[in-house]
Amino acid sequence: MRFRFIKDPDASLAGSDPNALLENLDGPACLLFTGKDPTRTRAVVTLLHGNEPSGLFALHRWLHATQQPTVNLLFIVASVHAALAEPRFSHRMLPRARDLNRCFRPPFDDEQGRLAQEILELLRVHRPEAVVDMHNTSGSGPSFGVCTHLDRQHDALVSLFTRRLVVSNLDLGALMDISEANCPTVTVEVGGRLDDEAHALAYEGLQRYAFAERVLAHDHETDWGIDIFRDPIRLELREGVTLAYDEAPRPGHDITLRRDIEHLNFGEVTADIPLGWVKDDPQSLFRATDAHGRCAVAALVRCEEGALYPSQSLKLFMITTNAAIAESDCLFYAVATDAVEMEPGQTLLDIP
Repeated sequence: MRFRFIKDPDASLAGSDPNALLENLDGPACLLFTGKDPTRTRAVVTLLHGNEPSGLFALHRWLHATQQPTVNLLFIVASVHAALAEPRFSHRMLPRARDLNRCFRPPFDDEQGRLAQEILELLRVHRPEAVVDMHNTSGSGPSFGVCTHLDRQHDALVSLFTRRLVVSNLDLGALMDISEANCPTVTVEVGGRLDDEAHALAYEGLQRYAFAERVLAHDHETDWGIDIFRDPIRLELREGVTLAYDEAPRPGHDITLRRDIEHLNFGEVTADIPLGWVKDDPQSLFRATDAHGRCAVAALVRCEEGALYPSQSLKLFMITTNAAIAESDCLFYAVATDAVEMEPGQTLLDIP
């Protein structure tokens, strides 16, 4: 077993700061805090990516507070080795390793796959009533939740942390893809990995999650005032395409995105707002596929005299200014704006 199991640890495990906690864990760890009602359990999974520290910071504060949760609280801390690599909290995963949050489906035949399989086994053994997978965005931006299908249980969980919910059917092998009726699972992006507001939200949301008598919905509850964003599409780079971020086209690069592009996160981006510059037709530089498998590049971006613009009014999120993450994952996700009425199953390609 790659995970070290620790039951009811005291504050000494935390050490003086989150770096000390990371060193004391020294590898993947599963911490169980016994609740006032030990017959029920809730789970938090964090540090699936070693450069997303807010969940670990929240755990550090929790350990020092020495509080007892309402029900058992299971804390799974995954990519400790990646977070320990210097400089600390800067590596999403170790070199040549797969993204752990793309490994929660077979085959589990490499180190990251086996780590994901053990996380699934820990959740199976402890049978939590809910799972929150806590992340940071790679760029600065507001908080939001993500789930794979929309119902009031997922709404209720996300509302403990944020008022924005993205409903995604991308099936990327993420932990949230395992969500079932008897164990609702949501991803919570608390904000930018370097933002103090994100660290504060992680702890405040954890407090609500740990101390609430009930985190799932009552039968009569239907509305939590959450803004819903449906069926996002990922804009990705094609193999071999070069990317930079700057205030003008960068020589020697196929794509240059605005240096301040992350400030567009969750705002409405109209078709006349420049995103950057490209050296070729967007279809030859980008990949994008909607939920029905159709090419969606033209629905997202267009080129006009070398400048890159949205093809229509969109809301963009998970925008990163880290070229390495953009190259290995995606540049951003896009959804329809609030003004566009979309039926379930429709995507941006279906907008007239």
